[in-house]
Amino acid sequence: MAKRAPEPEKRPGFFSQIKSLFRFTREVYTWMPWMQAAFVLLGIGLGLVVGYLIPPLRWWNLLLWGITGLMVGLLAALFLMTRLSTKVMYKKLDGMPGAAGHVVSTSLGRRWQASEMPVGINPKTQEAVYRAIGRGGIVIVGEGARGRLTRLVNEERSKAQRVAHGVPVTVLYVGDGDDDVHISQLSKTIKKLPKALDKATMAAVIRRVDSVSQSLASLPIPKGIDPTKMRAPRPR
Repeated sequence: MAKRAPEPEKRPGFFSQIKSLFRFTREVYTWMPWMQAAFVLLGIGLGLVVGYLIPPLRWWNLLLWGITGLMVGLLAALFLMTRLSTKVMYKKLDGMPGAAGHVVSTSLGRRWQASEMPVGINPKTQEAVYRAIGRGGIVIVGEGARGRLTRLVNEERSKAQRVAHGVPVTVLYVGDGDDDVHISQLSKTIKKLPKALDKATMAAVIRRVDSVSQSLASLPIPKGIDPTKMRAPRPR
């Protein structure tokens, strides 16, 4: 007998996603349900007031305006939950390894391309470097202690400048220092970079950088060498 093809994984429906998002946000902002209920009641009340003030005064007119106010209140409640859930997400991501990769791969929109996987990493200390390519050029994001990131960042910046000559390269460090970018402001900071590339140039830069990265990844590693235990040569 022929094997049955595996059924495609069912994605959660809209209401299931709303329910999960509600629970996720309520864990931190316990007052959110009361505020959402207030928005809904306020919307209904405003709708009824508008229906009463606009002639002719009929019960179906009040009903229609009440439903309109209800929809406005629900939209306001959803907007509140979305904003608060974003804050909760950044609070939980703050300080976690890989947080920068998650942000650059999910929050930059179509004008940027980035991967959740780092382009450089220190396996011992977990410092990592991520890369995003978009209309603002090439952005290198360092996550971890800045002192230990210097070599990784410089290597990635030199590679980007060599492969995409003339394309602006911006280096950002995620953290809480004076010159650092907080994880909650990372996507906004990248999106605010001035436009430097058009669509065609951006696509060409992405292809060029990807081809070089794939070539380096395919290089054979000598036997007997553990890449996680390699050290930089000491200066003589």
